[in-house]
Amino acid sequence: MHDPHTPHQNSAPAALPWRDTRTLYGRITRLLHWAIAALMLWQFTGMVLKLALGRAPVVGFFVGSHQKVGTVLFVLIALRVIWALANRGHRPDHGAGLVGLAARLGHLALYAVMLLVPVAALLRAWGSAKPFAPFGQQIFAAQTPEIGWAVGFGELLHGEAAWLLLALIAGHVLMVCVHEGLWRDGTLSRMAGRRRLTGADRSRDFR
Repeated sequence: MHDPHTPHQNSAPAALPWRDTRTLYGRITRLLHWAIAALMLWQFTGMVLKLALGRAPVVGFFVGSHQKVGTVLFVLIALRVIWALANRGHRPDHGAGLVGLAARLGHLALYAVMLLVPVAALLRAWGSAKPFAPFGQQIFAAQTPEIGWAVGFGELLHGEAAWLLLALIAGHVLMVCVHEGLWRDGTLSRMAGRRRLTGADRSRDFR
């Protein structure tokens, strides 16, 4: 006879929580994650098209929005970092051993470079002879004359760090494919879809 106090081992997917738990990421983390991913896809598409096609009209469509999209990305990335710190004791673990260590270091590098790219762009904008006013709201006035070191260093750092970020994202996607295709450990379900939780999972999540 079934004990009503004993949780079912194969229960239906639980409602997705707002905050992160020890087995999955909550709604806010997922919203920030996929919004940032979509906007980065837009930015990198524009960069690749610019290299491939030069001044073609389709390139102008992407490049014309680069500053505004980058500004939104900076805000979302900052929120993502703050939210990750607020949930640091309740997030899914990356695992033990070398694989877990590599995952932790990879995520730290991804966060650091995600912040570095827009910060470098802001440094360049601060030193520029043109005002920086995304969405019509001035953030930095025009510098007269421009601050050469800020523009040069910001330009260099922004460009190189952006390609490094693309490489880190590619590695991140590759490892998700390894987890899902080879190890089949349900890693993707932590950030997408609803994961079926057992009673043991729930007790671990909400201790």
